Amino acid sequence: MNTHRIRVGIDVGGTFTDAVAVDATTLQLLGQVKVPTSHHHEDGVAHGIVEALDRLLEQTGHTPEDVTFLAHGTTQATNALLEGDVATVGLIGIGTGPGATLTRRLAAFRKLELTPGKRLPLAYAHVADPDDAPAVRAALDEVVREGAEVVVASQPFSVDRPEGEEAVAAAARERGLPTTAAHDITSLYGLHKRTRTAVVNAAILPRMLATADLVDASITKAGVSAPLMVMRCDGGVMSLDEMRRRPLLTVLSGPAAGVAGALMQERVSEGLFLETGGTSTDISVVRRGKVAVRHATMLGRSSYLSALDVRTVGVGGGSMVRIDGGKVVGVGPRSAHIAGLPYACFASAEDLRDAKVTTIRPMADDPADYAVLDAAGGRFAITMTCAANALGRVPEGDFARCDQEVARAALAPLAAALGTDVATAATKLLDAGTDQVKSVVESMMRDYRLEEDTAVLVGGGGGAASVTPHLAAVTGQEGRIARHNEVISPIGVALALIREQVERIIPGAGQEQILAVRAEAEAAVIAQGAAADGVEVEVTVDPQTSTVRAVATGATELRTQDRAHRADEADRLRAAAMSLRTDPASVRVLAGSPAHTVYGTEVRRRFRADRHPVRVVDADGVVRLHAPDARVETTTVGRAPEVLAGLVKEATSYGDGGVRAPALRLLLGSRIADLSGVLDPDPLLALARSELRSRAADEPVVAVVEVRS
Repeated sequence: MNTHRIRVGIDVGGTFTDAVAVDATTLQLLGQVKVPTSHHHEDGVAHGIVEALDRLLEQTGHTPEDVTFLAHGTTQATNALLEGDVATVGLIGIGTGPGATLTRRLAAFRKLELTPGKRLPLAYAHVADPDDAPAVRAALDEVVREGAEVVVASQPFSVDRPEGEEAVAAAARERGLPTTAAHDITSLYGLHKRTRTAVVNAAILPRMLATADLVDASITKAGVSAPLMVMRCDGGVMSLDEMRRRPLLTVLSGPAAGVAGALMQERVSEGLFLETGGTSTDISVVRRGKVAVRHATMLGRSSYLSALDVRTVGVGGGSMVRIDGGKVVGVGPRSAHIAGLPYACFASAEDLRDAKVTTIRPMADDPADYAVLDAAGGRFAITMTCAANALGRVPEGDFARCDQEVARAALAPLAAALGTDVATAATKLLDAGTDQVKSVVESMMRDYRLEEDTAVLVGGGGGAASVTPHLAAVTGQEGRIARHNEVISPIGVALALIREQVERIIPGAGQEQILAVRAEAEAAVIAQGAAADGVEVEVTVDPQTSTVRAVATGATELRTQDRAHRADEADRLRAAAMSLRTDPASVRVLAGSPAHTVYGTEVRRRFRADRHPVRVVDADGVVRLHAPDARVETTTVGRAPEVLAGLVKEATSYGDGGVRAPALRLLLGSRIADLSGVLDPDPLLALARSELRSRAADEPVVAVVEVRS
């Protein structure tokens, strides 16, 4: 049953601002609106956000008091860097002796190129002793004279000894200057990379602070009492206060919103998400129910910004076909939008009367081989969307669907020019476009070791039907278009979980230190509004770099999915058998929890030990965990410490590479606690105990133990 409580997601794009309302209980889409992004209004993008919210509430019949969650994603930080619209940064280096030599080299950041011919505006001053107040004031005076609007304090080893940076930052704030201390941005070692990440954060800080204040004030004035959240580049959301401290986390958050929508709405566990617009397709990976994240490259250099691993291909729904010598020689990168031409398939049959193919040079530096139609109604672009409609690949009700007969009429002159029929011409066009996407998909599948038989292709964005269905047909992989694909990004914003990542470099980290990092991440998301009972924390310990990483996620309220769409026992069995690539008759139920069922089978091998692959399937019939060879044990919370100790001891391997504890996952209530990122048995068991605390002793626990090869 629907309630009046709603979650609102707003995606601020370069051209349009999209907003959706989602029922807070069932997570069903209730309404959607689109308004022009208000870049040039005196209130900036905040005006468009409030306008979208007002229209959305009117459309759905809700009041501001009904909004329990409000989040927005924005391209503002990304655009500021791409356009070079940043503040002058005053970098204060701290240190004496060898440390001074290292920090003085940071002045070279003023050579970083934002856009062709435009470098990062940076003023540098040095302080030997951060406790020398007159010297600090003199350094601040120096950078302010050179135009600094924001200050960064950086000192070698500030991760361990932050006092120097904090002293300089405090002095800068006393003067009313927005300030970033390098150790606040990341706790990882590497002075150069840490400072560069902090400098980029500072460069966008004034602009983002102004926007945050305007949006906050506008939302409050509109009567919304729910705290405002902002989309992060790693697929989660953060509080407005956290965004004010680290606006850099919003860079590259555009693609993250779409993936968040695919994860929460489409329940993808293993596969690739392809978000296709008019000009390009962003491709990202979902592995074992989690998005793939890595340190992003910014301004041509690696950074400590953890963002989705998104790879972009210059092919979208509006990409134009190129022909030469009676053959299709390519698709894109130029799109109909940039060329200023309408899609031929959205014209009327009368507009396409007497159509003839000709080739043009859309922009001055483009090749003159882009095919267009000159017809009674004017000039039209032949696009990927035209071809997809001509082949009937665009489903009923899709944002990009048109009359198939009109689409075929639009392709007929091209087919004649190629000396073939309409279906073949449309196929050649789609082949040329999806070939570029296919090579990136194959590369990402290799990088993340996804299996073709289990990896699903999910398309999002208004142009999804122009790429994903054809790519799936060509590769033989399962493919589908996400529901409400044209607004998958704002849906992702509305459904996203609060997320925080804490990284520490701790050589020889013991269980107390690892648990402390975990607790810090958990506390951070709770402080931002996550419900404590639903917080999940994934901990990874990298013995090669001594990095301890904890990623905590949580919702602002406990949610329940619409049970009308839950899979029955037969559906769940079929999903497990398909993933295991075996007949359902050879699959058996190994264990279960309130939210998951564990299935397994046996693979007999003549000269090696038999394998026991396992799949964990949730109530919606989605495979949430793949284990190629695992042992499954059911126990209770009270007995779990003893049982887990025995399982871990038995499955731990010892060799030249050191100790390797098994990959352990625990099914607890509605959750899968993933502890597979820890290789040392003692910290692993300590983390397991932390997951069990505060639970009833008789509550069942299912352990999935996977021996590492």
